[in-house]
Amino acid sequence: METLRPLLTTYAYNILGSYDDAKDVVQDSYLKFIELDRSQLENPEAYLKRMVINMAINQKKRLNKLVRDYPGEWLPEPISNEGSDSSIIKKEVLSYSLMVLMERLNPKQRAVFILKEAFDYDHSEISELIGLTEENSRQLLSRAKKQVKSAVPVPNNNTSNSFLLRYLQVLQRADTEGLKALLREEIRVISDGGGKVSASVNPILGKENSLAMLQGIYRKFYFNRTAELRLMNHQPALFYYENDSLTSCIIFSVINETISDVYIVRNPDKLKNLEKIGIPVTF
Repeated sequence: METLRPLLTTYAYNILGSYDDAKDVVQDSYLKFIELDRSQLENPEAYLKRMVINMAINQKKRLNKLVRDYPGEWLPEPISNEGSDSSIIKKEVLSYSLMVLMERLNPKQRAVFILKEAFDYDHSEISELIGLTEENSRQLLSRAKKQVKSAVPVPNNNTSNSFLLRYLQVLQRADTEGLKALLREEIRVISDGGGKVSASVNPILGKENSLAMLQGIYRKFYFNRTAELRLMNHQPALFYYENDSLTSCIIFSVINETISDVYIVRNPDKLKNLEKIGIPVTF
């Protein structure tokens, strides 16, 4: 059953948006599972999956209560698509933009959406895992799709490093018109400092406001700094360090070679699991 751990961690992370919480949920589930008389279980693997998914749903409810009092914007903890960490199935981790959008959903909607859309479970399987009727599962999925899938265009997850290099170059040259050409009209810039480091309390909306924000933080925090080109939750990202400590993970949602969203993760608690393995670039 231990071989299931990466899959179970992936389920839990996609539901929770927190890697540490996902690992804790899976570990707690295993500890409870080994105390059971498994000879009485018809399908031990399905039982363990059900334990993890439902514990993750309950933990997400608790996290949502904490988020209400969170200082500023709350963003999911990013996961690297690179490196040798095998504790999670990286190709099954959801895109960062979708993780952000799913914060609109309640925990059960989120679990149904993930199991159906990401893992291709049918509604009879979902109903067994979560304790719903099949009809209720269908209703939850329908509501989730309305809130998530139609919300924004799908980002291009195949964006190359050349796009980030172009972005960095126009910032370094203070090329306002060049940067403006890379931004969509409806762009958002969302920052998460967790009340521990400086970050914008509210989202920055629109091209002009976002342009000023991105130029301003670059001049203040990142000018002449070495950046790393990374891939986080299947989307292009930049890492910035200070004295070898990661201080910012900036994730981009790119649609047709223009940026629709910028997510700036600065909360140290959400950066501590990320390795330094990217491509260094100095301007």
